[in-house]
Amino acid sequence: MTFETRPPLPDDGVDALSSVLAEVRGVDAEVASAEARRTRALARAGHLALDAPAGLRASSKAAEMALREVASEIAAASNLSDRSVQAQIGRAMTLTDHFPVTLDAWEAGALTRAHVRVIVDAGIPLPLERRHEFDVLAVATAEGLSPGRLKTRLAALVESLQPTTLTDRHRRGRETRCVRVVAGEDGMSDLIATLPTVLAVGIYDRLVQQSAAIIDLRREAARGDASAEAPASTRGGGDERGDRSEAGTTPAPDTRTADQVRADILADLLLTAAPDADPTRADDGPGTLGAIRARVQVIVPALTMLRPGEENSDPADLVGHGPIDATTARNLAEATAVPWDRVITHPVSGAVLRTDAYHRTAAIDRHLRARDRHCRWPGCVAPAVRCEVDHTHDYALGGATDVSNLAHLCQRHHTQKQFTRWKVRQFPGGVLEWTSPAGRVYTDEPLPYSPAVRFVPDEHAEASTHAATSPPRVPGGHDPEPAPF
Repeated sequence: MTFETRPPLPDDGVDALSSVLAEVRGVDAEVASAEARRTRALARAGHLALDAPAGLRASSKAAEMALREVASEIAAASNLSDRSVQAQIGRAMTLTDHFPVTLDAWEAGALTRAHVRVIVDAGIPLPLERRHEFDVLAVATAEGLSPGRLKTRLAALVESLQPTTLTDRHRRGRETRCVRVVAGEDGMSDLIATLPTVLAVGIYDRLVQQSAAIIDLRREAARGDASAEAPASTRGGGDERGDRSEAGTTPAPDTRTADQVRADILADLLLTAAPDADPTRADDGPGTLGAIRARVQVIVPALTMLRPGEENSDPADLVGHGPIDATTARNLAEATAVPWDRVITHPVSGAVLRTDAYHRTAAIDRHLRARDRHCRWPGCVAPAVRCEVDHTHDYALGGATDVSNLAHLCQRHHTQKQFTRWKVRQFPGGVLEWTSPAGRVYTDEPLPYSPAVRFVPDEHAEASTHAATSPPRVPGGHDPEPAPF
């Protein structure tokens, strides 16, 4: 009997892939270990902040201020939001205090951040006395499972450890209902409502039914138009179609998708309907709650209004949220009954020189809103219209009520300035110098407006020279304003 010797199988990159896989897994373990150590450090920072007030039997407000102080110290050094760091400290303390087995497994590289998040989120609703048992069982359950599959398994585990019924927990859960906005891109945001599931599904179902009715009506109208057009085309009715086109009576076709229709219906319902929850509503119309209107601060450069095609170079801005498109800005400018403040800025630096308006407001407030635009704590983006005007040097200690001693601070950072060891000084031009409890200094300067004068590449030099010798004109023959509105 003879045997045929087969040539060895080609490598096909298996060894290289195995090497890469080993490297990825090794790095994953290192990252997990580093993240766990950072979590322990944040937890120590939180306990360090709370231990002193606890020893002094201070109030809960003092403990909160101490925690804010420590979070601000870490956030300022890391160029992060102090709110975000405080939330991280809170999660770190929860993990170290109530899920130590999970933290140990994370540091050992047996779990990823995603697994840890699933375990903590699932275990938080459990009472404190049940969390240790859950912690041990959750780590054992996580072996070999993806975060998604682990979440499903843990839901059943949590339910088995709950001392109360789902009905009782749902009754408490209703108290967490809320609405929030998450900023997106391209002038869009997500409006998120946390509601009881039956209400959320019912709202969505109603939107689906209403959008379906609109789309069905649209289809019927399209079929009717097609039927009406057919006889005219067989009769050669060119004049009739031409007359209708010239009269401009043909409406633009509705090409919205079902998702877009549902979004439009939701916006219309929320913006135009008086809420049933309004306790002041009478039978003859909406009450006080239905009359509430939103407050926003919008910065619209004058040249953006005149040249919307170039809006990217100096876009309109919804303060605290980011740029908005020129069409929306123009519609706001044309539709609002509230007079606009005109902001005169330096043509090169963009610094605010003065403000004026056609309505009676305090000039100092107009100047501060135009200069600050948002909370002046380093990194905070809360709009000035939702902030408090604070005396940098306390008025009770002789501080002047003047733009050189005033700045906008949101309620959170205003309170933090008053009740923590953070210090602030104001320099000319509205520049604030913040000093942390550890002695680190952070400077916050007012965000300048885009300069009116811009330098262009050499290939546009000729066009720029022509533009410089020929002042731009606007429709109606009037010169444009020298500064944005």
